[in-house]
Order: sequence, then structure tokens, then C-alpha cells
Amino acid sequence: MSYTPFKFFGKNSRGRDFVVGDIHGSFSAFEQLLQRVNFDRDCDRIFSVGDLVDRGAESHRVIEFLNYDWFHSIMGNHERMLLDSEYSPAVMENWTRYNGGAWWRNVPDNMRPRIQKVLEQLPLAFEVSTACGHIGIVHADIPTGIPWHQFIRSLESDPDMEEYALWSRNRYKHFKMMGRTVPVEGIDLVVFGHTPVSKPLQTANFYYIDTGASLLEDRSLGKLTMLQIHPLLELHQFNVRTATEEHMPA
Repeated sequence: MSYTPFKFFGKNSRGRDFVVGDIHGSFSAFEQLLQRVNFDRDCDRIFSVGDLVDRGAESHRVIEFLNYDWFHSIMGNHERMLLDSEYSPAVMENWTRYNGGAWWRNVPDNMRPRIQKVLEQLPLAFEVSTACGHIGIVHADIPTGIPWHQFIRSLESDPDMEEYALWSRNRYKHFKMMGRTVPVEGIDLVVFGHTPVSKPLQTANFYYIDTGASLLEDRSLGKLTMLQIHPLLELHQFNVRTATEEHMPA
């Protein structure tokens, strides 16, 4: 199977579309959030910003969800660390000791290649056609000044752009310093994960929706956020610490 770093999805004519923030092994919380929004697996779709694994207690369930035809995910930096650890003892040590990857040591040897095979096929970016416009989904960041079409084209051949899409927080840091950021041309909205925020953040044509589902020690985090993007914009949130649902204006 040939790898493609970008995937386009046409408009959902039968149901709703949602983007879920970094799950980080909190799949039971994700299932409860789906139940609370009356998710219909026959016609609704989920798009994940990546970082499905690490830190949470159920990272081993990642392959279960990636086998569902209604669940679509891009790659996050934690999936990249898992894949890179196969070839680098230093990455393996750093990931499993300091970055939530300890669960991998308990995965049976015969299961590891199956998980790796599925994860290595995850794209780096999605674009979804919706009633709200064209929505891009990227894990971490897009360089300032680069239009959407150039960004997705460069993912094919530019390792630095892949690194930026998976790891960068430059745009968020600029926003925190300046109170604003520059929109990306050629796309109506881009949804990011990667950077934990105490509440979903919308600025320019970006939405940050990683609210730290697995970071329960931080009282401002510990929530899983899902943004409905079709046929309308609506925020849904599940407090992993208190197991309660919250609705927020999008």
C-alpha cells in the first residue's frame, strides 16, 4: 500500500462530522462523549487530530478504533515517536520513560507489527468539505505565510514540513505573545491538537481543541473536546476527571 500524507473527504450527505482532540489513550471517555452526542455510526464521521496513544490507560485500543470505517485519524507526534522507536533505542528510551509510552512495553510482540502497520499509514493532514466550508485538520502547526495548497503539496517531499506539522508550536507561541496570528490562505478553517489549552481556542481561521484529556493532574485540563464541523459548528466537551458532559458555543 502506497503512503499518501494528505487525504480529502467530500461532504457528508447523510450525517454529521466531528473533529476530536488528542485522545491520548482515553478511549472510554471518547465513547461516553460519542454516546452523549447520539453519534450514529451508520452515517456520522469522526476525524481525529492525532495523538491517539500515550499517557492514558487504554492506548492499546488504538487499533480497534482505527479499524472502524467511521473513524479517521491523522498522525500525531506520539504516533511518530512510536514508529521511530523501532529504529532508535534513544527514541524508545525517551518515549517510554518520559513521554507516556510505557504501555508499549506491555504490548505482546505479535501485536506490535499490527499496530505499527496501521499507524504508519496515517496521513499528516485532512481536508473535509462541509456546509461550513472547507476544514483542514493538522496535528500541530502550519508555517506562517504558506497557503494551504502549498502546505499540503510540500508534505509529499519536505521532511521539515512533516516535522513542523507534527511538532511545532510556533504559531501558538506567537499568538500568546501578540494576541493574534495570521490566517492560512486557501482554507476556511484549520483544526489543531498538540498544544494543551484550558478551553478551546479560536483565532484567525484556526481552532485549537486539545484540552488535555489525559492530563488529570492539571485542574485546568483533563477534558476531551470534540468540534462538530458539519452541518454546523458546535463544541462538545467531556470532563474526564468528573465524567460530565459540557456544551460550549463554537
